[in-house]
Amino acid sequence: MLHNQIIMRMKTKCFFFFILLLIYAPSCNSNQRVLNADKSAVPADGESAEISFSEYEYNFGKITEGEKVAHIFTFENKGPGSLVISSASTSCGCTVTKYDRKPIPSGKGGSLEVVFDSNGRNGIQTKTISVNSNSKTQIVLLKITADVISQQDK
Repeated sequence: MLHNQIIMRMKTKCFFFFILLLIYAPSCNSNQRVLNADKSAVPADGESAEISFSEYEYNFGKITEGEKVAHIFTFENKGPGSLVISSASTSCGCTVTKYDRKPIPSGKGGSLEVVFDSNGRNGIQTKTISVNSNSKTQIVLLKITADVISQQDK
């Protein structure tokens, strides 16, 4: 019985590995790579942008459950082309972002606001924000952390 369970687990893992291989193998061909799904994010002049954040992590420290806290991440375009942020997605529905969707010229900066809602959360919370743009580094990960203290523990 145990032997059959082990064999079934191995078959299941092999099946999922095979499916993943079928999905990702075609994307390994560098000639077929599509890095900018949003065509409007590619600069017309061919010059690339380069996003550089002043910080990549922020810790809110101890907050009370139910509290909404916000932090603004600032960045600069250090490349010669205009920077366009196409999306900023979060790892959890409790975290939302706000940012300017207009192109940011070379040498100029911008900001990305992150709001974390601690309602229903308890303990150390770590959330990530994936910032997608036409920068040389197309995906930048930002991280926020908070130690949520339950109202009952106060």
